[in-house]
Amino acid sequence: MPGTDFNAQQLLDEAAGDTGLEDFGGPWPGRQADGSLREALEVLCETYKANPFTERGRRRNRRRLLQLLSTRLRVEKAFVDHPEILEQPLAAPMVLTGLPRSGTSALFNLLACDPSARALLLWETQFPDPAEGLAPGDPGSGKHDPRRQMIKDYYEQARQKNPEFTKIHFADADTPEECVLLHAYSLNGVHLGVEPMLEPYASWYRQQDLLPMYRYYRAQLQLLHWQRPGERWLLKAPAHMWAIDSLLEVFPGASVLWSHRDPLACTASICSMTDAIPAGTLEWDKSKLGPVVMDFYASSLERGLAVRDKSPAGRFYDVGHDDFVADPKVLVEGAYKHFGLELGQQAADSMRQHTAANPRDRHGSHDYRLEEWGLSTDEVRERFAPYTDRFGISC
Repeated sequence: MPGTDFNAQQLLDEAAGDTGLEDFGGPWPGRQADGSLREALEVLCETYKANPFTERGRRRNRRRLLQLLSTRLRVEKAFVDHPEILEQPLAAPMVLTGLPRSGTSALFNLLACDPSARALLLWETQFPDPAEGLAPGDPGSGKHDPRRQMIKDYYEQARQKNPEFTKIHFADADTPEECVLLHAYSLNGVHLGVEPMLEPYASWYRQQDLLPMYRYYRAQLQLLHWQRPGERWLLKAPAHMWAIDSLLEVFPGASVLWSHRDPLACTASICSMTDAIPAGTLEWDKSKLGPVVMDFYASSLERGLAVRDKSPAGRFYDVGHDDFVADPKVLVEGAYKHFGLELGQQAADSMRQHTAANPRDRHGSHDYRLEEWGLSTDEVRERFAPYTDRFGISC
C-alpha cells in the first residue's frame, strides 16, 4: 500500500506531484547531482524495508522521506528563483563537535546567548525553504513564519508522548539544533541517528565522499542567511567528526570546539538515546545495539582525529566536559581568546543568566547502564584507549 511502500521512483514522483516541482538539483557548483540523491534514496528505502520497523514506524519513515524530498524541491526552486542566494558571503562559523553526550548541546545553547552567534534553530532545520509573503533579509522574520508555531506545537506534544527522550535531549522550535537535520536533505549523513546503525545504510554511509553533502549544506546555510542573516553561524554536530576535511574545505576559517568526556558515560548515554529515538517504532534487540553504536562513534572519532592531525592546529580548541560543568565562564573565555573573538558584556551577561536558569538535569535525570546494551566497561575502555590516553581522560 502507498502508506508503507518504499519505492524510490514512487517517492520521487509523489514529491513532485505534491509540490508541482520536478528539479531535485543539478550538477552545477555548490549543488549535489540528482544521481547521488537517487542512490541515497534507494539505500534508505532498502534499509527501512530490511529492518524490523512496526507498521507505524514504516509509515513514519515513509512520510519523512517524502517530506525531505518535497522540501528539497522547494529549496532547489529558491536557488533557481534567487541566484543571489549562492553568492551570499558567510563569515567563518564556530562549530562544535566531539563524542555525542559529551556536553556539546549544553555548550551549544550557552554559546547561542551571544548576539554575534547565529545559531541554527530546530524549526529552521525542518523548513529551510523560504515562506511565501516574508521578505528576505529580516533577522526577525522567523517570528512571523507560521511554520515556526507548527513546529513549536508539534514538539510540545512530542514531549508529552515521549517524556523519557526529553530527559535526554530537550527540543523546542527555538532551541539550537544539530546540523545533521540539514545534512538529511542530501539523504546522506547521520539523519536521526538510527539509520547509521542499520544495514545496508550503515555500510553505505561509511564509504561516501561527504564533500558533495557539505557543499549542499553550505548552500542551505546561505539560503537561511539570505532569509534571516546574522554575524557568524554557530553550528554543532558530533557527525562532523566523519568529515572534518570536508567541513574545513567549505568553511576554511571555521573555529572548531572539540568536546571531550569519559567514553564510558558517553557510550551508555548515546545507546540509550539511540534506543529512545524510534520510540516503539522499531523492534530491535537492545543487547545487540551497544556494540554497533560504540563502533560507529569510536570510528567517527578515529577518523576525525586523524584528519585533525593533518589540519591547522589553530582551527581547534579542546573542551573538557568536567571543566565545562565546573566553570563554563572560564571555558568560554578561553575558547574566544584562542580564536581571537571578542566576548562582549552583553554576551557574558546573557550566558551567566542562561547558566543560572538552566541547571543540570533541569528536564529530569537520564538513567542508563552499559550492560543494558550488551557492553562491558572493559570493552569500552579497550576500544577508546588511544583516545583517552591522548587526552588524559579518566575512564
